[in-house]
Amino acid sequence: MKILFRILRWPLGQIVILLDWITRPSTPVHSAARQAELNQMTASVKLYQFPQCPFCVKTRRIIRRLGLNIELRDARGDAQWRSELIQQGGRHQVPCLRLLQDDGSSQWLYESQDIIRYLEHHYS
Repeated sequence: MKILFRILRWPLGQIVILLDWITRPSTPVHSAARQAELNQMTASVKLYQFPQCPFCVKTRRIIRRLGLNIELRDARGDAQWRSELIQQGGRHQVPCLRLLQDDGSSQWLYESQDIIRYLEHHYS
């Protein structure tokens, strides 16, 4: 069963990516001042994700819809980001939004719905 899942995972992941690309929301046009403000506000925000994960796609779509410039970190394809997610965040679960606090510590926000709520509340 595990082998079957591995065989099916790649083509299904490619379908997820294709559907996301076909139905991708447009990026809003912000004023230069507002875009600069959003860029500054999100400069230290990082999203740990897998390209084929449907929950990550959902989260990336809201980032695009809001016009946010958030660094995406592939926790499957990059050992550095995977290790950082596990060691600092505590779990190998995506999507995960890392928020840098004023005191230099990080808050790790898991669950796509929680991340989406946070992004909409802080950046809409």
